[in-house]
Amino acid sequence: MKKRILLTGSNGLLGQKLVDLLTQTADVELIATARGDNRLPYAEGYSYQPMDITDRQQVMNVICSTRPDVVIHTAAMTDVDKCELQKDDCWAQNVTATESLVEACRETGAFLVHVSTDFIFDGTAGPYDETAEGNPISFYGWSKLAAESVVRHSGISWAIARTVLVYGIAHDMSRSNIILWVKKSLEDGKNIKVVTDQWRSPTLAEDLAKGCYLIADQRAEGIFNISGKEVLTPYEMAIKTADYFGLDKSLIAQADGSTFKQTARRPPRTGFVLDKARAVLGYDPHSFEEGIAVLASQLQQPA
Repeated sequence: MKKRILLTGSNGLLGQKLVDLLTQTADVELIATARGDNRLPYAEGYSYQPMDITDRQQVMNVICSTRPDVVIHTAAMTDVDKCELQKDDCWAQNVTATESLVEACRETGAFLVHVSTDFIFDGTAGPYDETAEGNPISFYGWSKLAAESVVRHSGISWAIARTVLVYGIAHDMSRSNIILWVKKSLEDGKNIKVVTDQWRSPTLAEDLAKGCYLIADQRAEGIFNISGKEVLTPYEMAIKTADYFGLDKSLIAQADGSTFKQTARRPPRTGFVLDKARAVLGYDPHSFEEGIAVLASQLQQPA
C-alpha cells in the first residue's frame, strides 16, 4: 500500500526539496499543492492541485477529495519583517490556515506534520530542546507559536517539526541564502559586515525535507527539532563559506545586530538540541561544511 502524502507550499524551497525526495520514494503517492500554478520543474511522479491555504473551503475540498494519509504543512508567511508590518496577512497565512488544515485532517483522519520555527523562542537560553517553552519577541514568532497551539490542542494525530535558518538552492534560483550571498560578495570584491552576536543551527533544506519525511513515514507524534547539528554565528558561517570556496576572508568584517535596522526583533541565541530526532527518527543532518559542498555541487549542475 502506498502512503498518500499531501504537501502544502510545494513551490517553496522546502516544498521543492520534499517533492524531489518523495517522487523518488517508492511507497509514496504524492499530491503537491500551492497557491496558483505549479512552478515545479518536475513533470511526473506526483499530481498537482492548486490550493490557497487561506481559503478554508478550498482546503476542505482538496483534502476531502484526495483523502491523504499524511499532510505535510510547509506553507507559511516567513518574512519576519513583513509579518511585523502586515499582521493580518501573517495571521491568515500562519494561524487561520493551520486551523483550516486541522479541520480537514480531523474530517479525513489524516496525520498532520506541521513545520515550525526557532523564532517561537526569545533566544535567551538556546540551544533548545523540544520541552522548552515558547516566548516569541516578533509577530512572526507569535503567529507560529499560535499555530503550534492550534495543532497541539486539535485532538488529531500530529507532529511538529521545528527548524532553524533553512538554506538551500531553489530550482529557479529565486532566493538567496547566506552561502550564496557571501560567495557572490567576495567574488565581486565587496566588503561585507556579518553579525557575531546571533547564534543559529543552520539547516540544509534537504535535511529538513528528510526529517519531515522520517516523521511522516513513521507517523511519529509530538514535537521534533529538525535542524543542522552545529550552533554558529552568521560570521562563523561566512568564514566557513570563504574557506570552502578559497575566497578573501579579509573582506568580511564583524558586526553586531544593532548595526542593522530591522523592523522585527530577532532572538539572539537559538539553535537546537537534536537528541530526540536522532534517537526516535534516525535523523542525521549534514555539517555546515557538508551543506556548503551540497550547494556547490548543485551550482555546477545545468539548470
